[in-house]
Amino acid sequence: MQVIVTQQVGNDTELSEDEAERLRMELAKVEEEIHALRQTLLTKERTASEIRRQLGLSPLSCIRQNLSRSWESVQCSAPYQTASATLDDISHSDVYLRTRDGLSHAGNATSSALSNVGVAITRRLAGMRSLPLPGPPRMHHHISVPTLRHAPVLRSLEDMVNGVKLRR
Repeated sequence: MQVIVTQQVGNDTELSEDEAERLRMELAKVEEEIHALRQTLLTKERTASEIRRQLGLSPLSCIRQNLSRSWESVQCSAPYQTASATLDDISHSDVYLRTRDGLSHAGNATSSALSNVGVAITRRLAGMRSLPLPGPPRMHHHISVPTLRHAPVLRSLEDMVNGVKLRR
């Protein structure tokens, strides 16, 4: 008559002594195989490293190749394809095209206006350079603000600024 000795394990099942011993042996065998596979993998990695060295492939070039392959796989992925198609649709939509054209026109108009202001100021400053220098200040004589408002240089600057405002 065989005596069955049971042993409690973590998942609340009972095993006989023979079953427990068989599982321990199987576990030891699997762990030995894992160790052997790790050793084999380590040897293979060393061999691959040596071959790479002989071919002149640096770790940086390997990283570059891996990144390139990864980027290619990203570009082939469904989410990337969907996002790319959506952006393509947006870039060809009427709203996008009108907005792009409007902003381009506004930028060109602003650039032109600023250029015109710069040219006008340069001309006025050149014109002022040719004017005679004022004499020493006279006692008890000052120019009133209304008189300054009607000075030719200030008048032309005011006209130029008003012209820029009207072009907008």
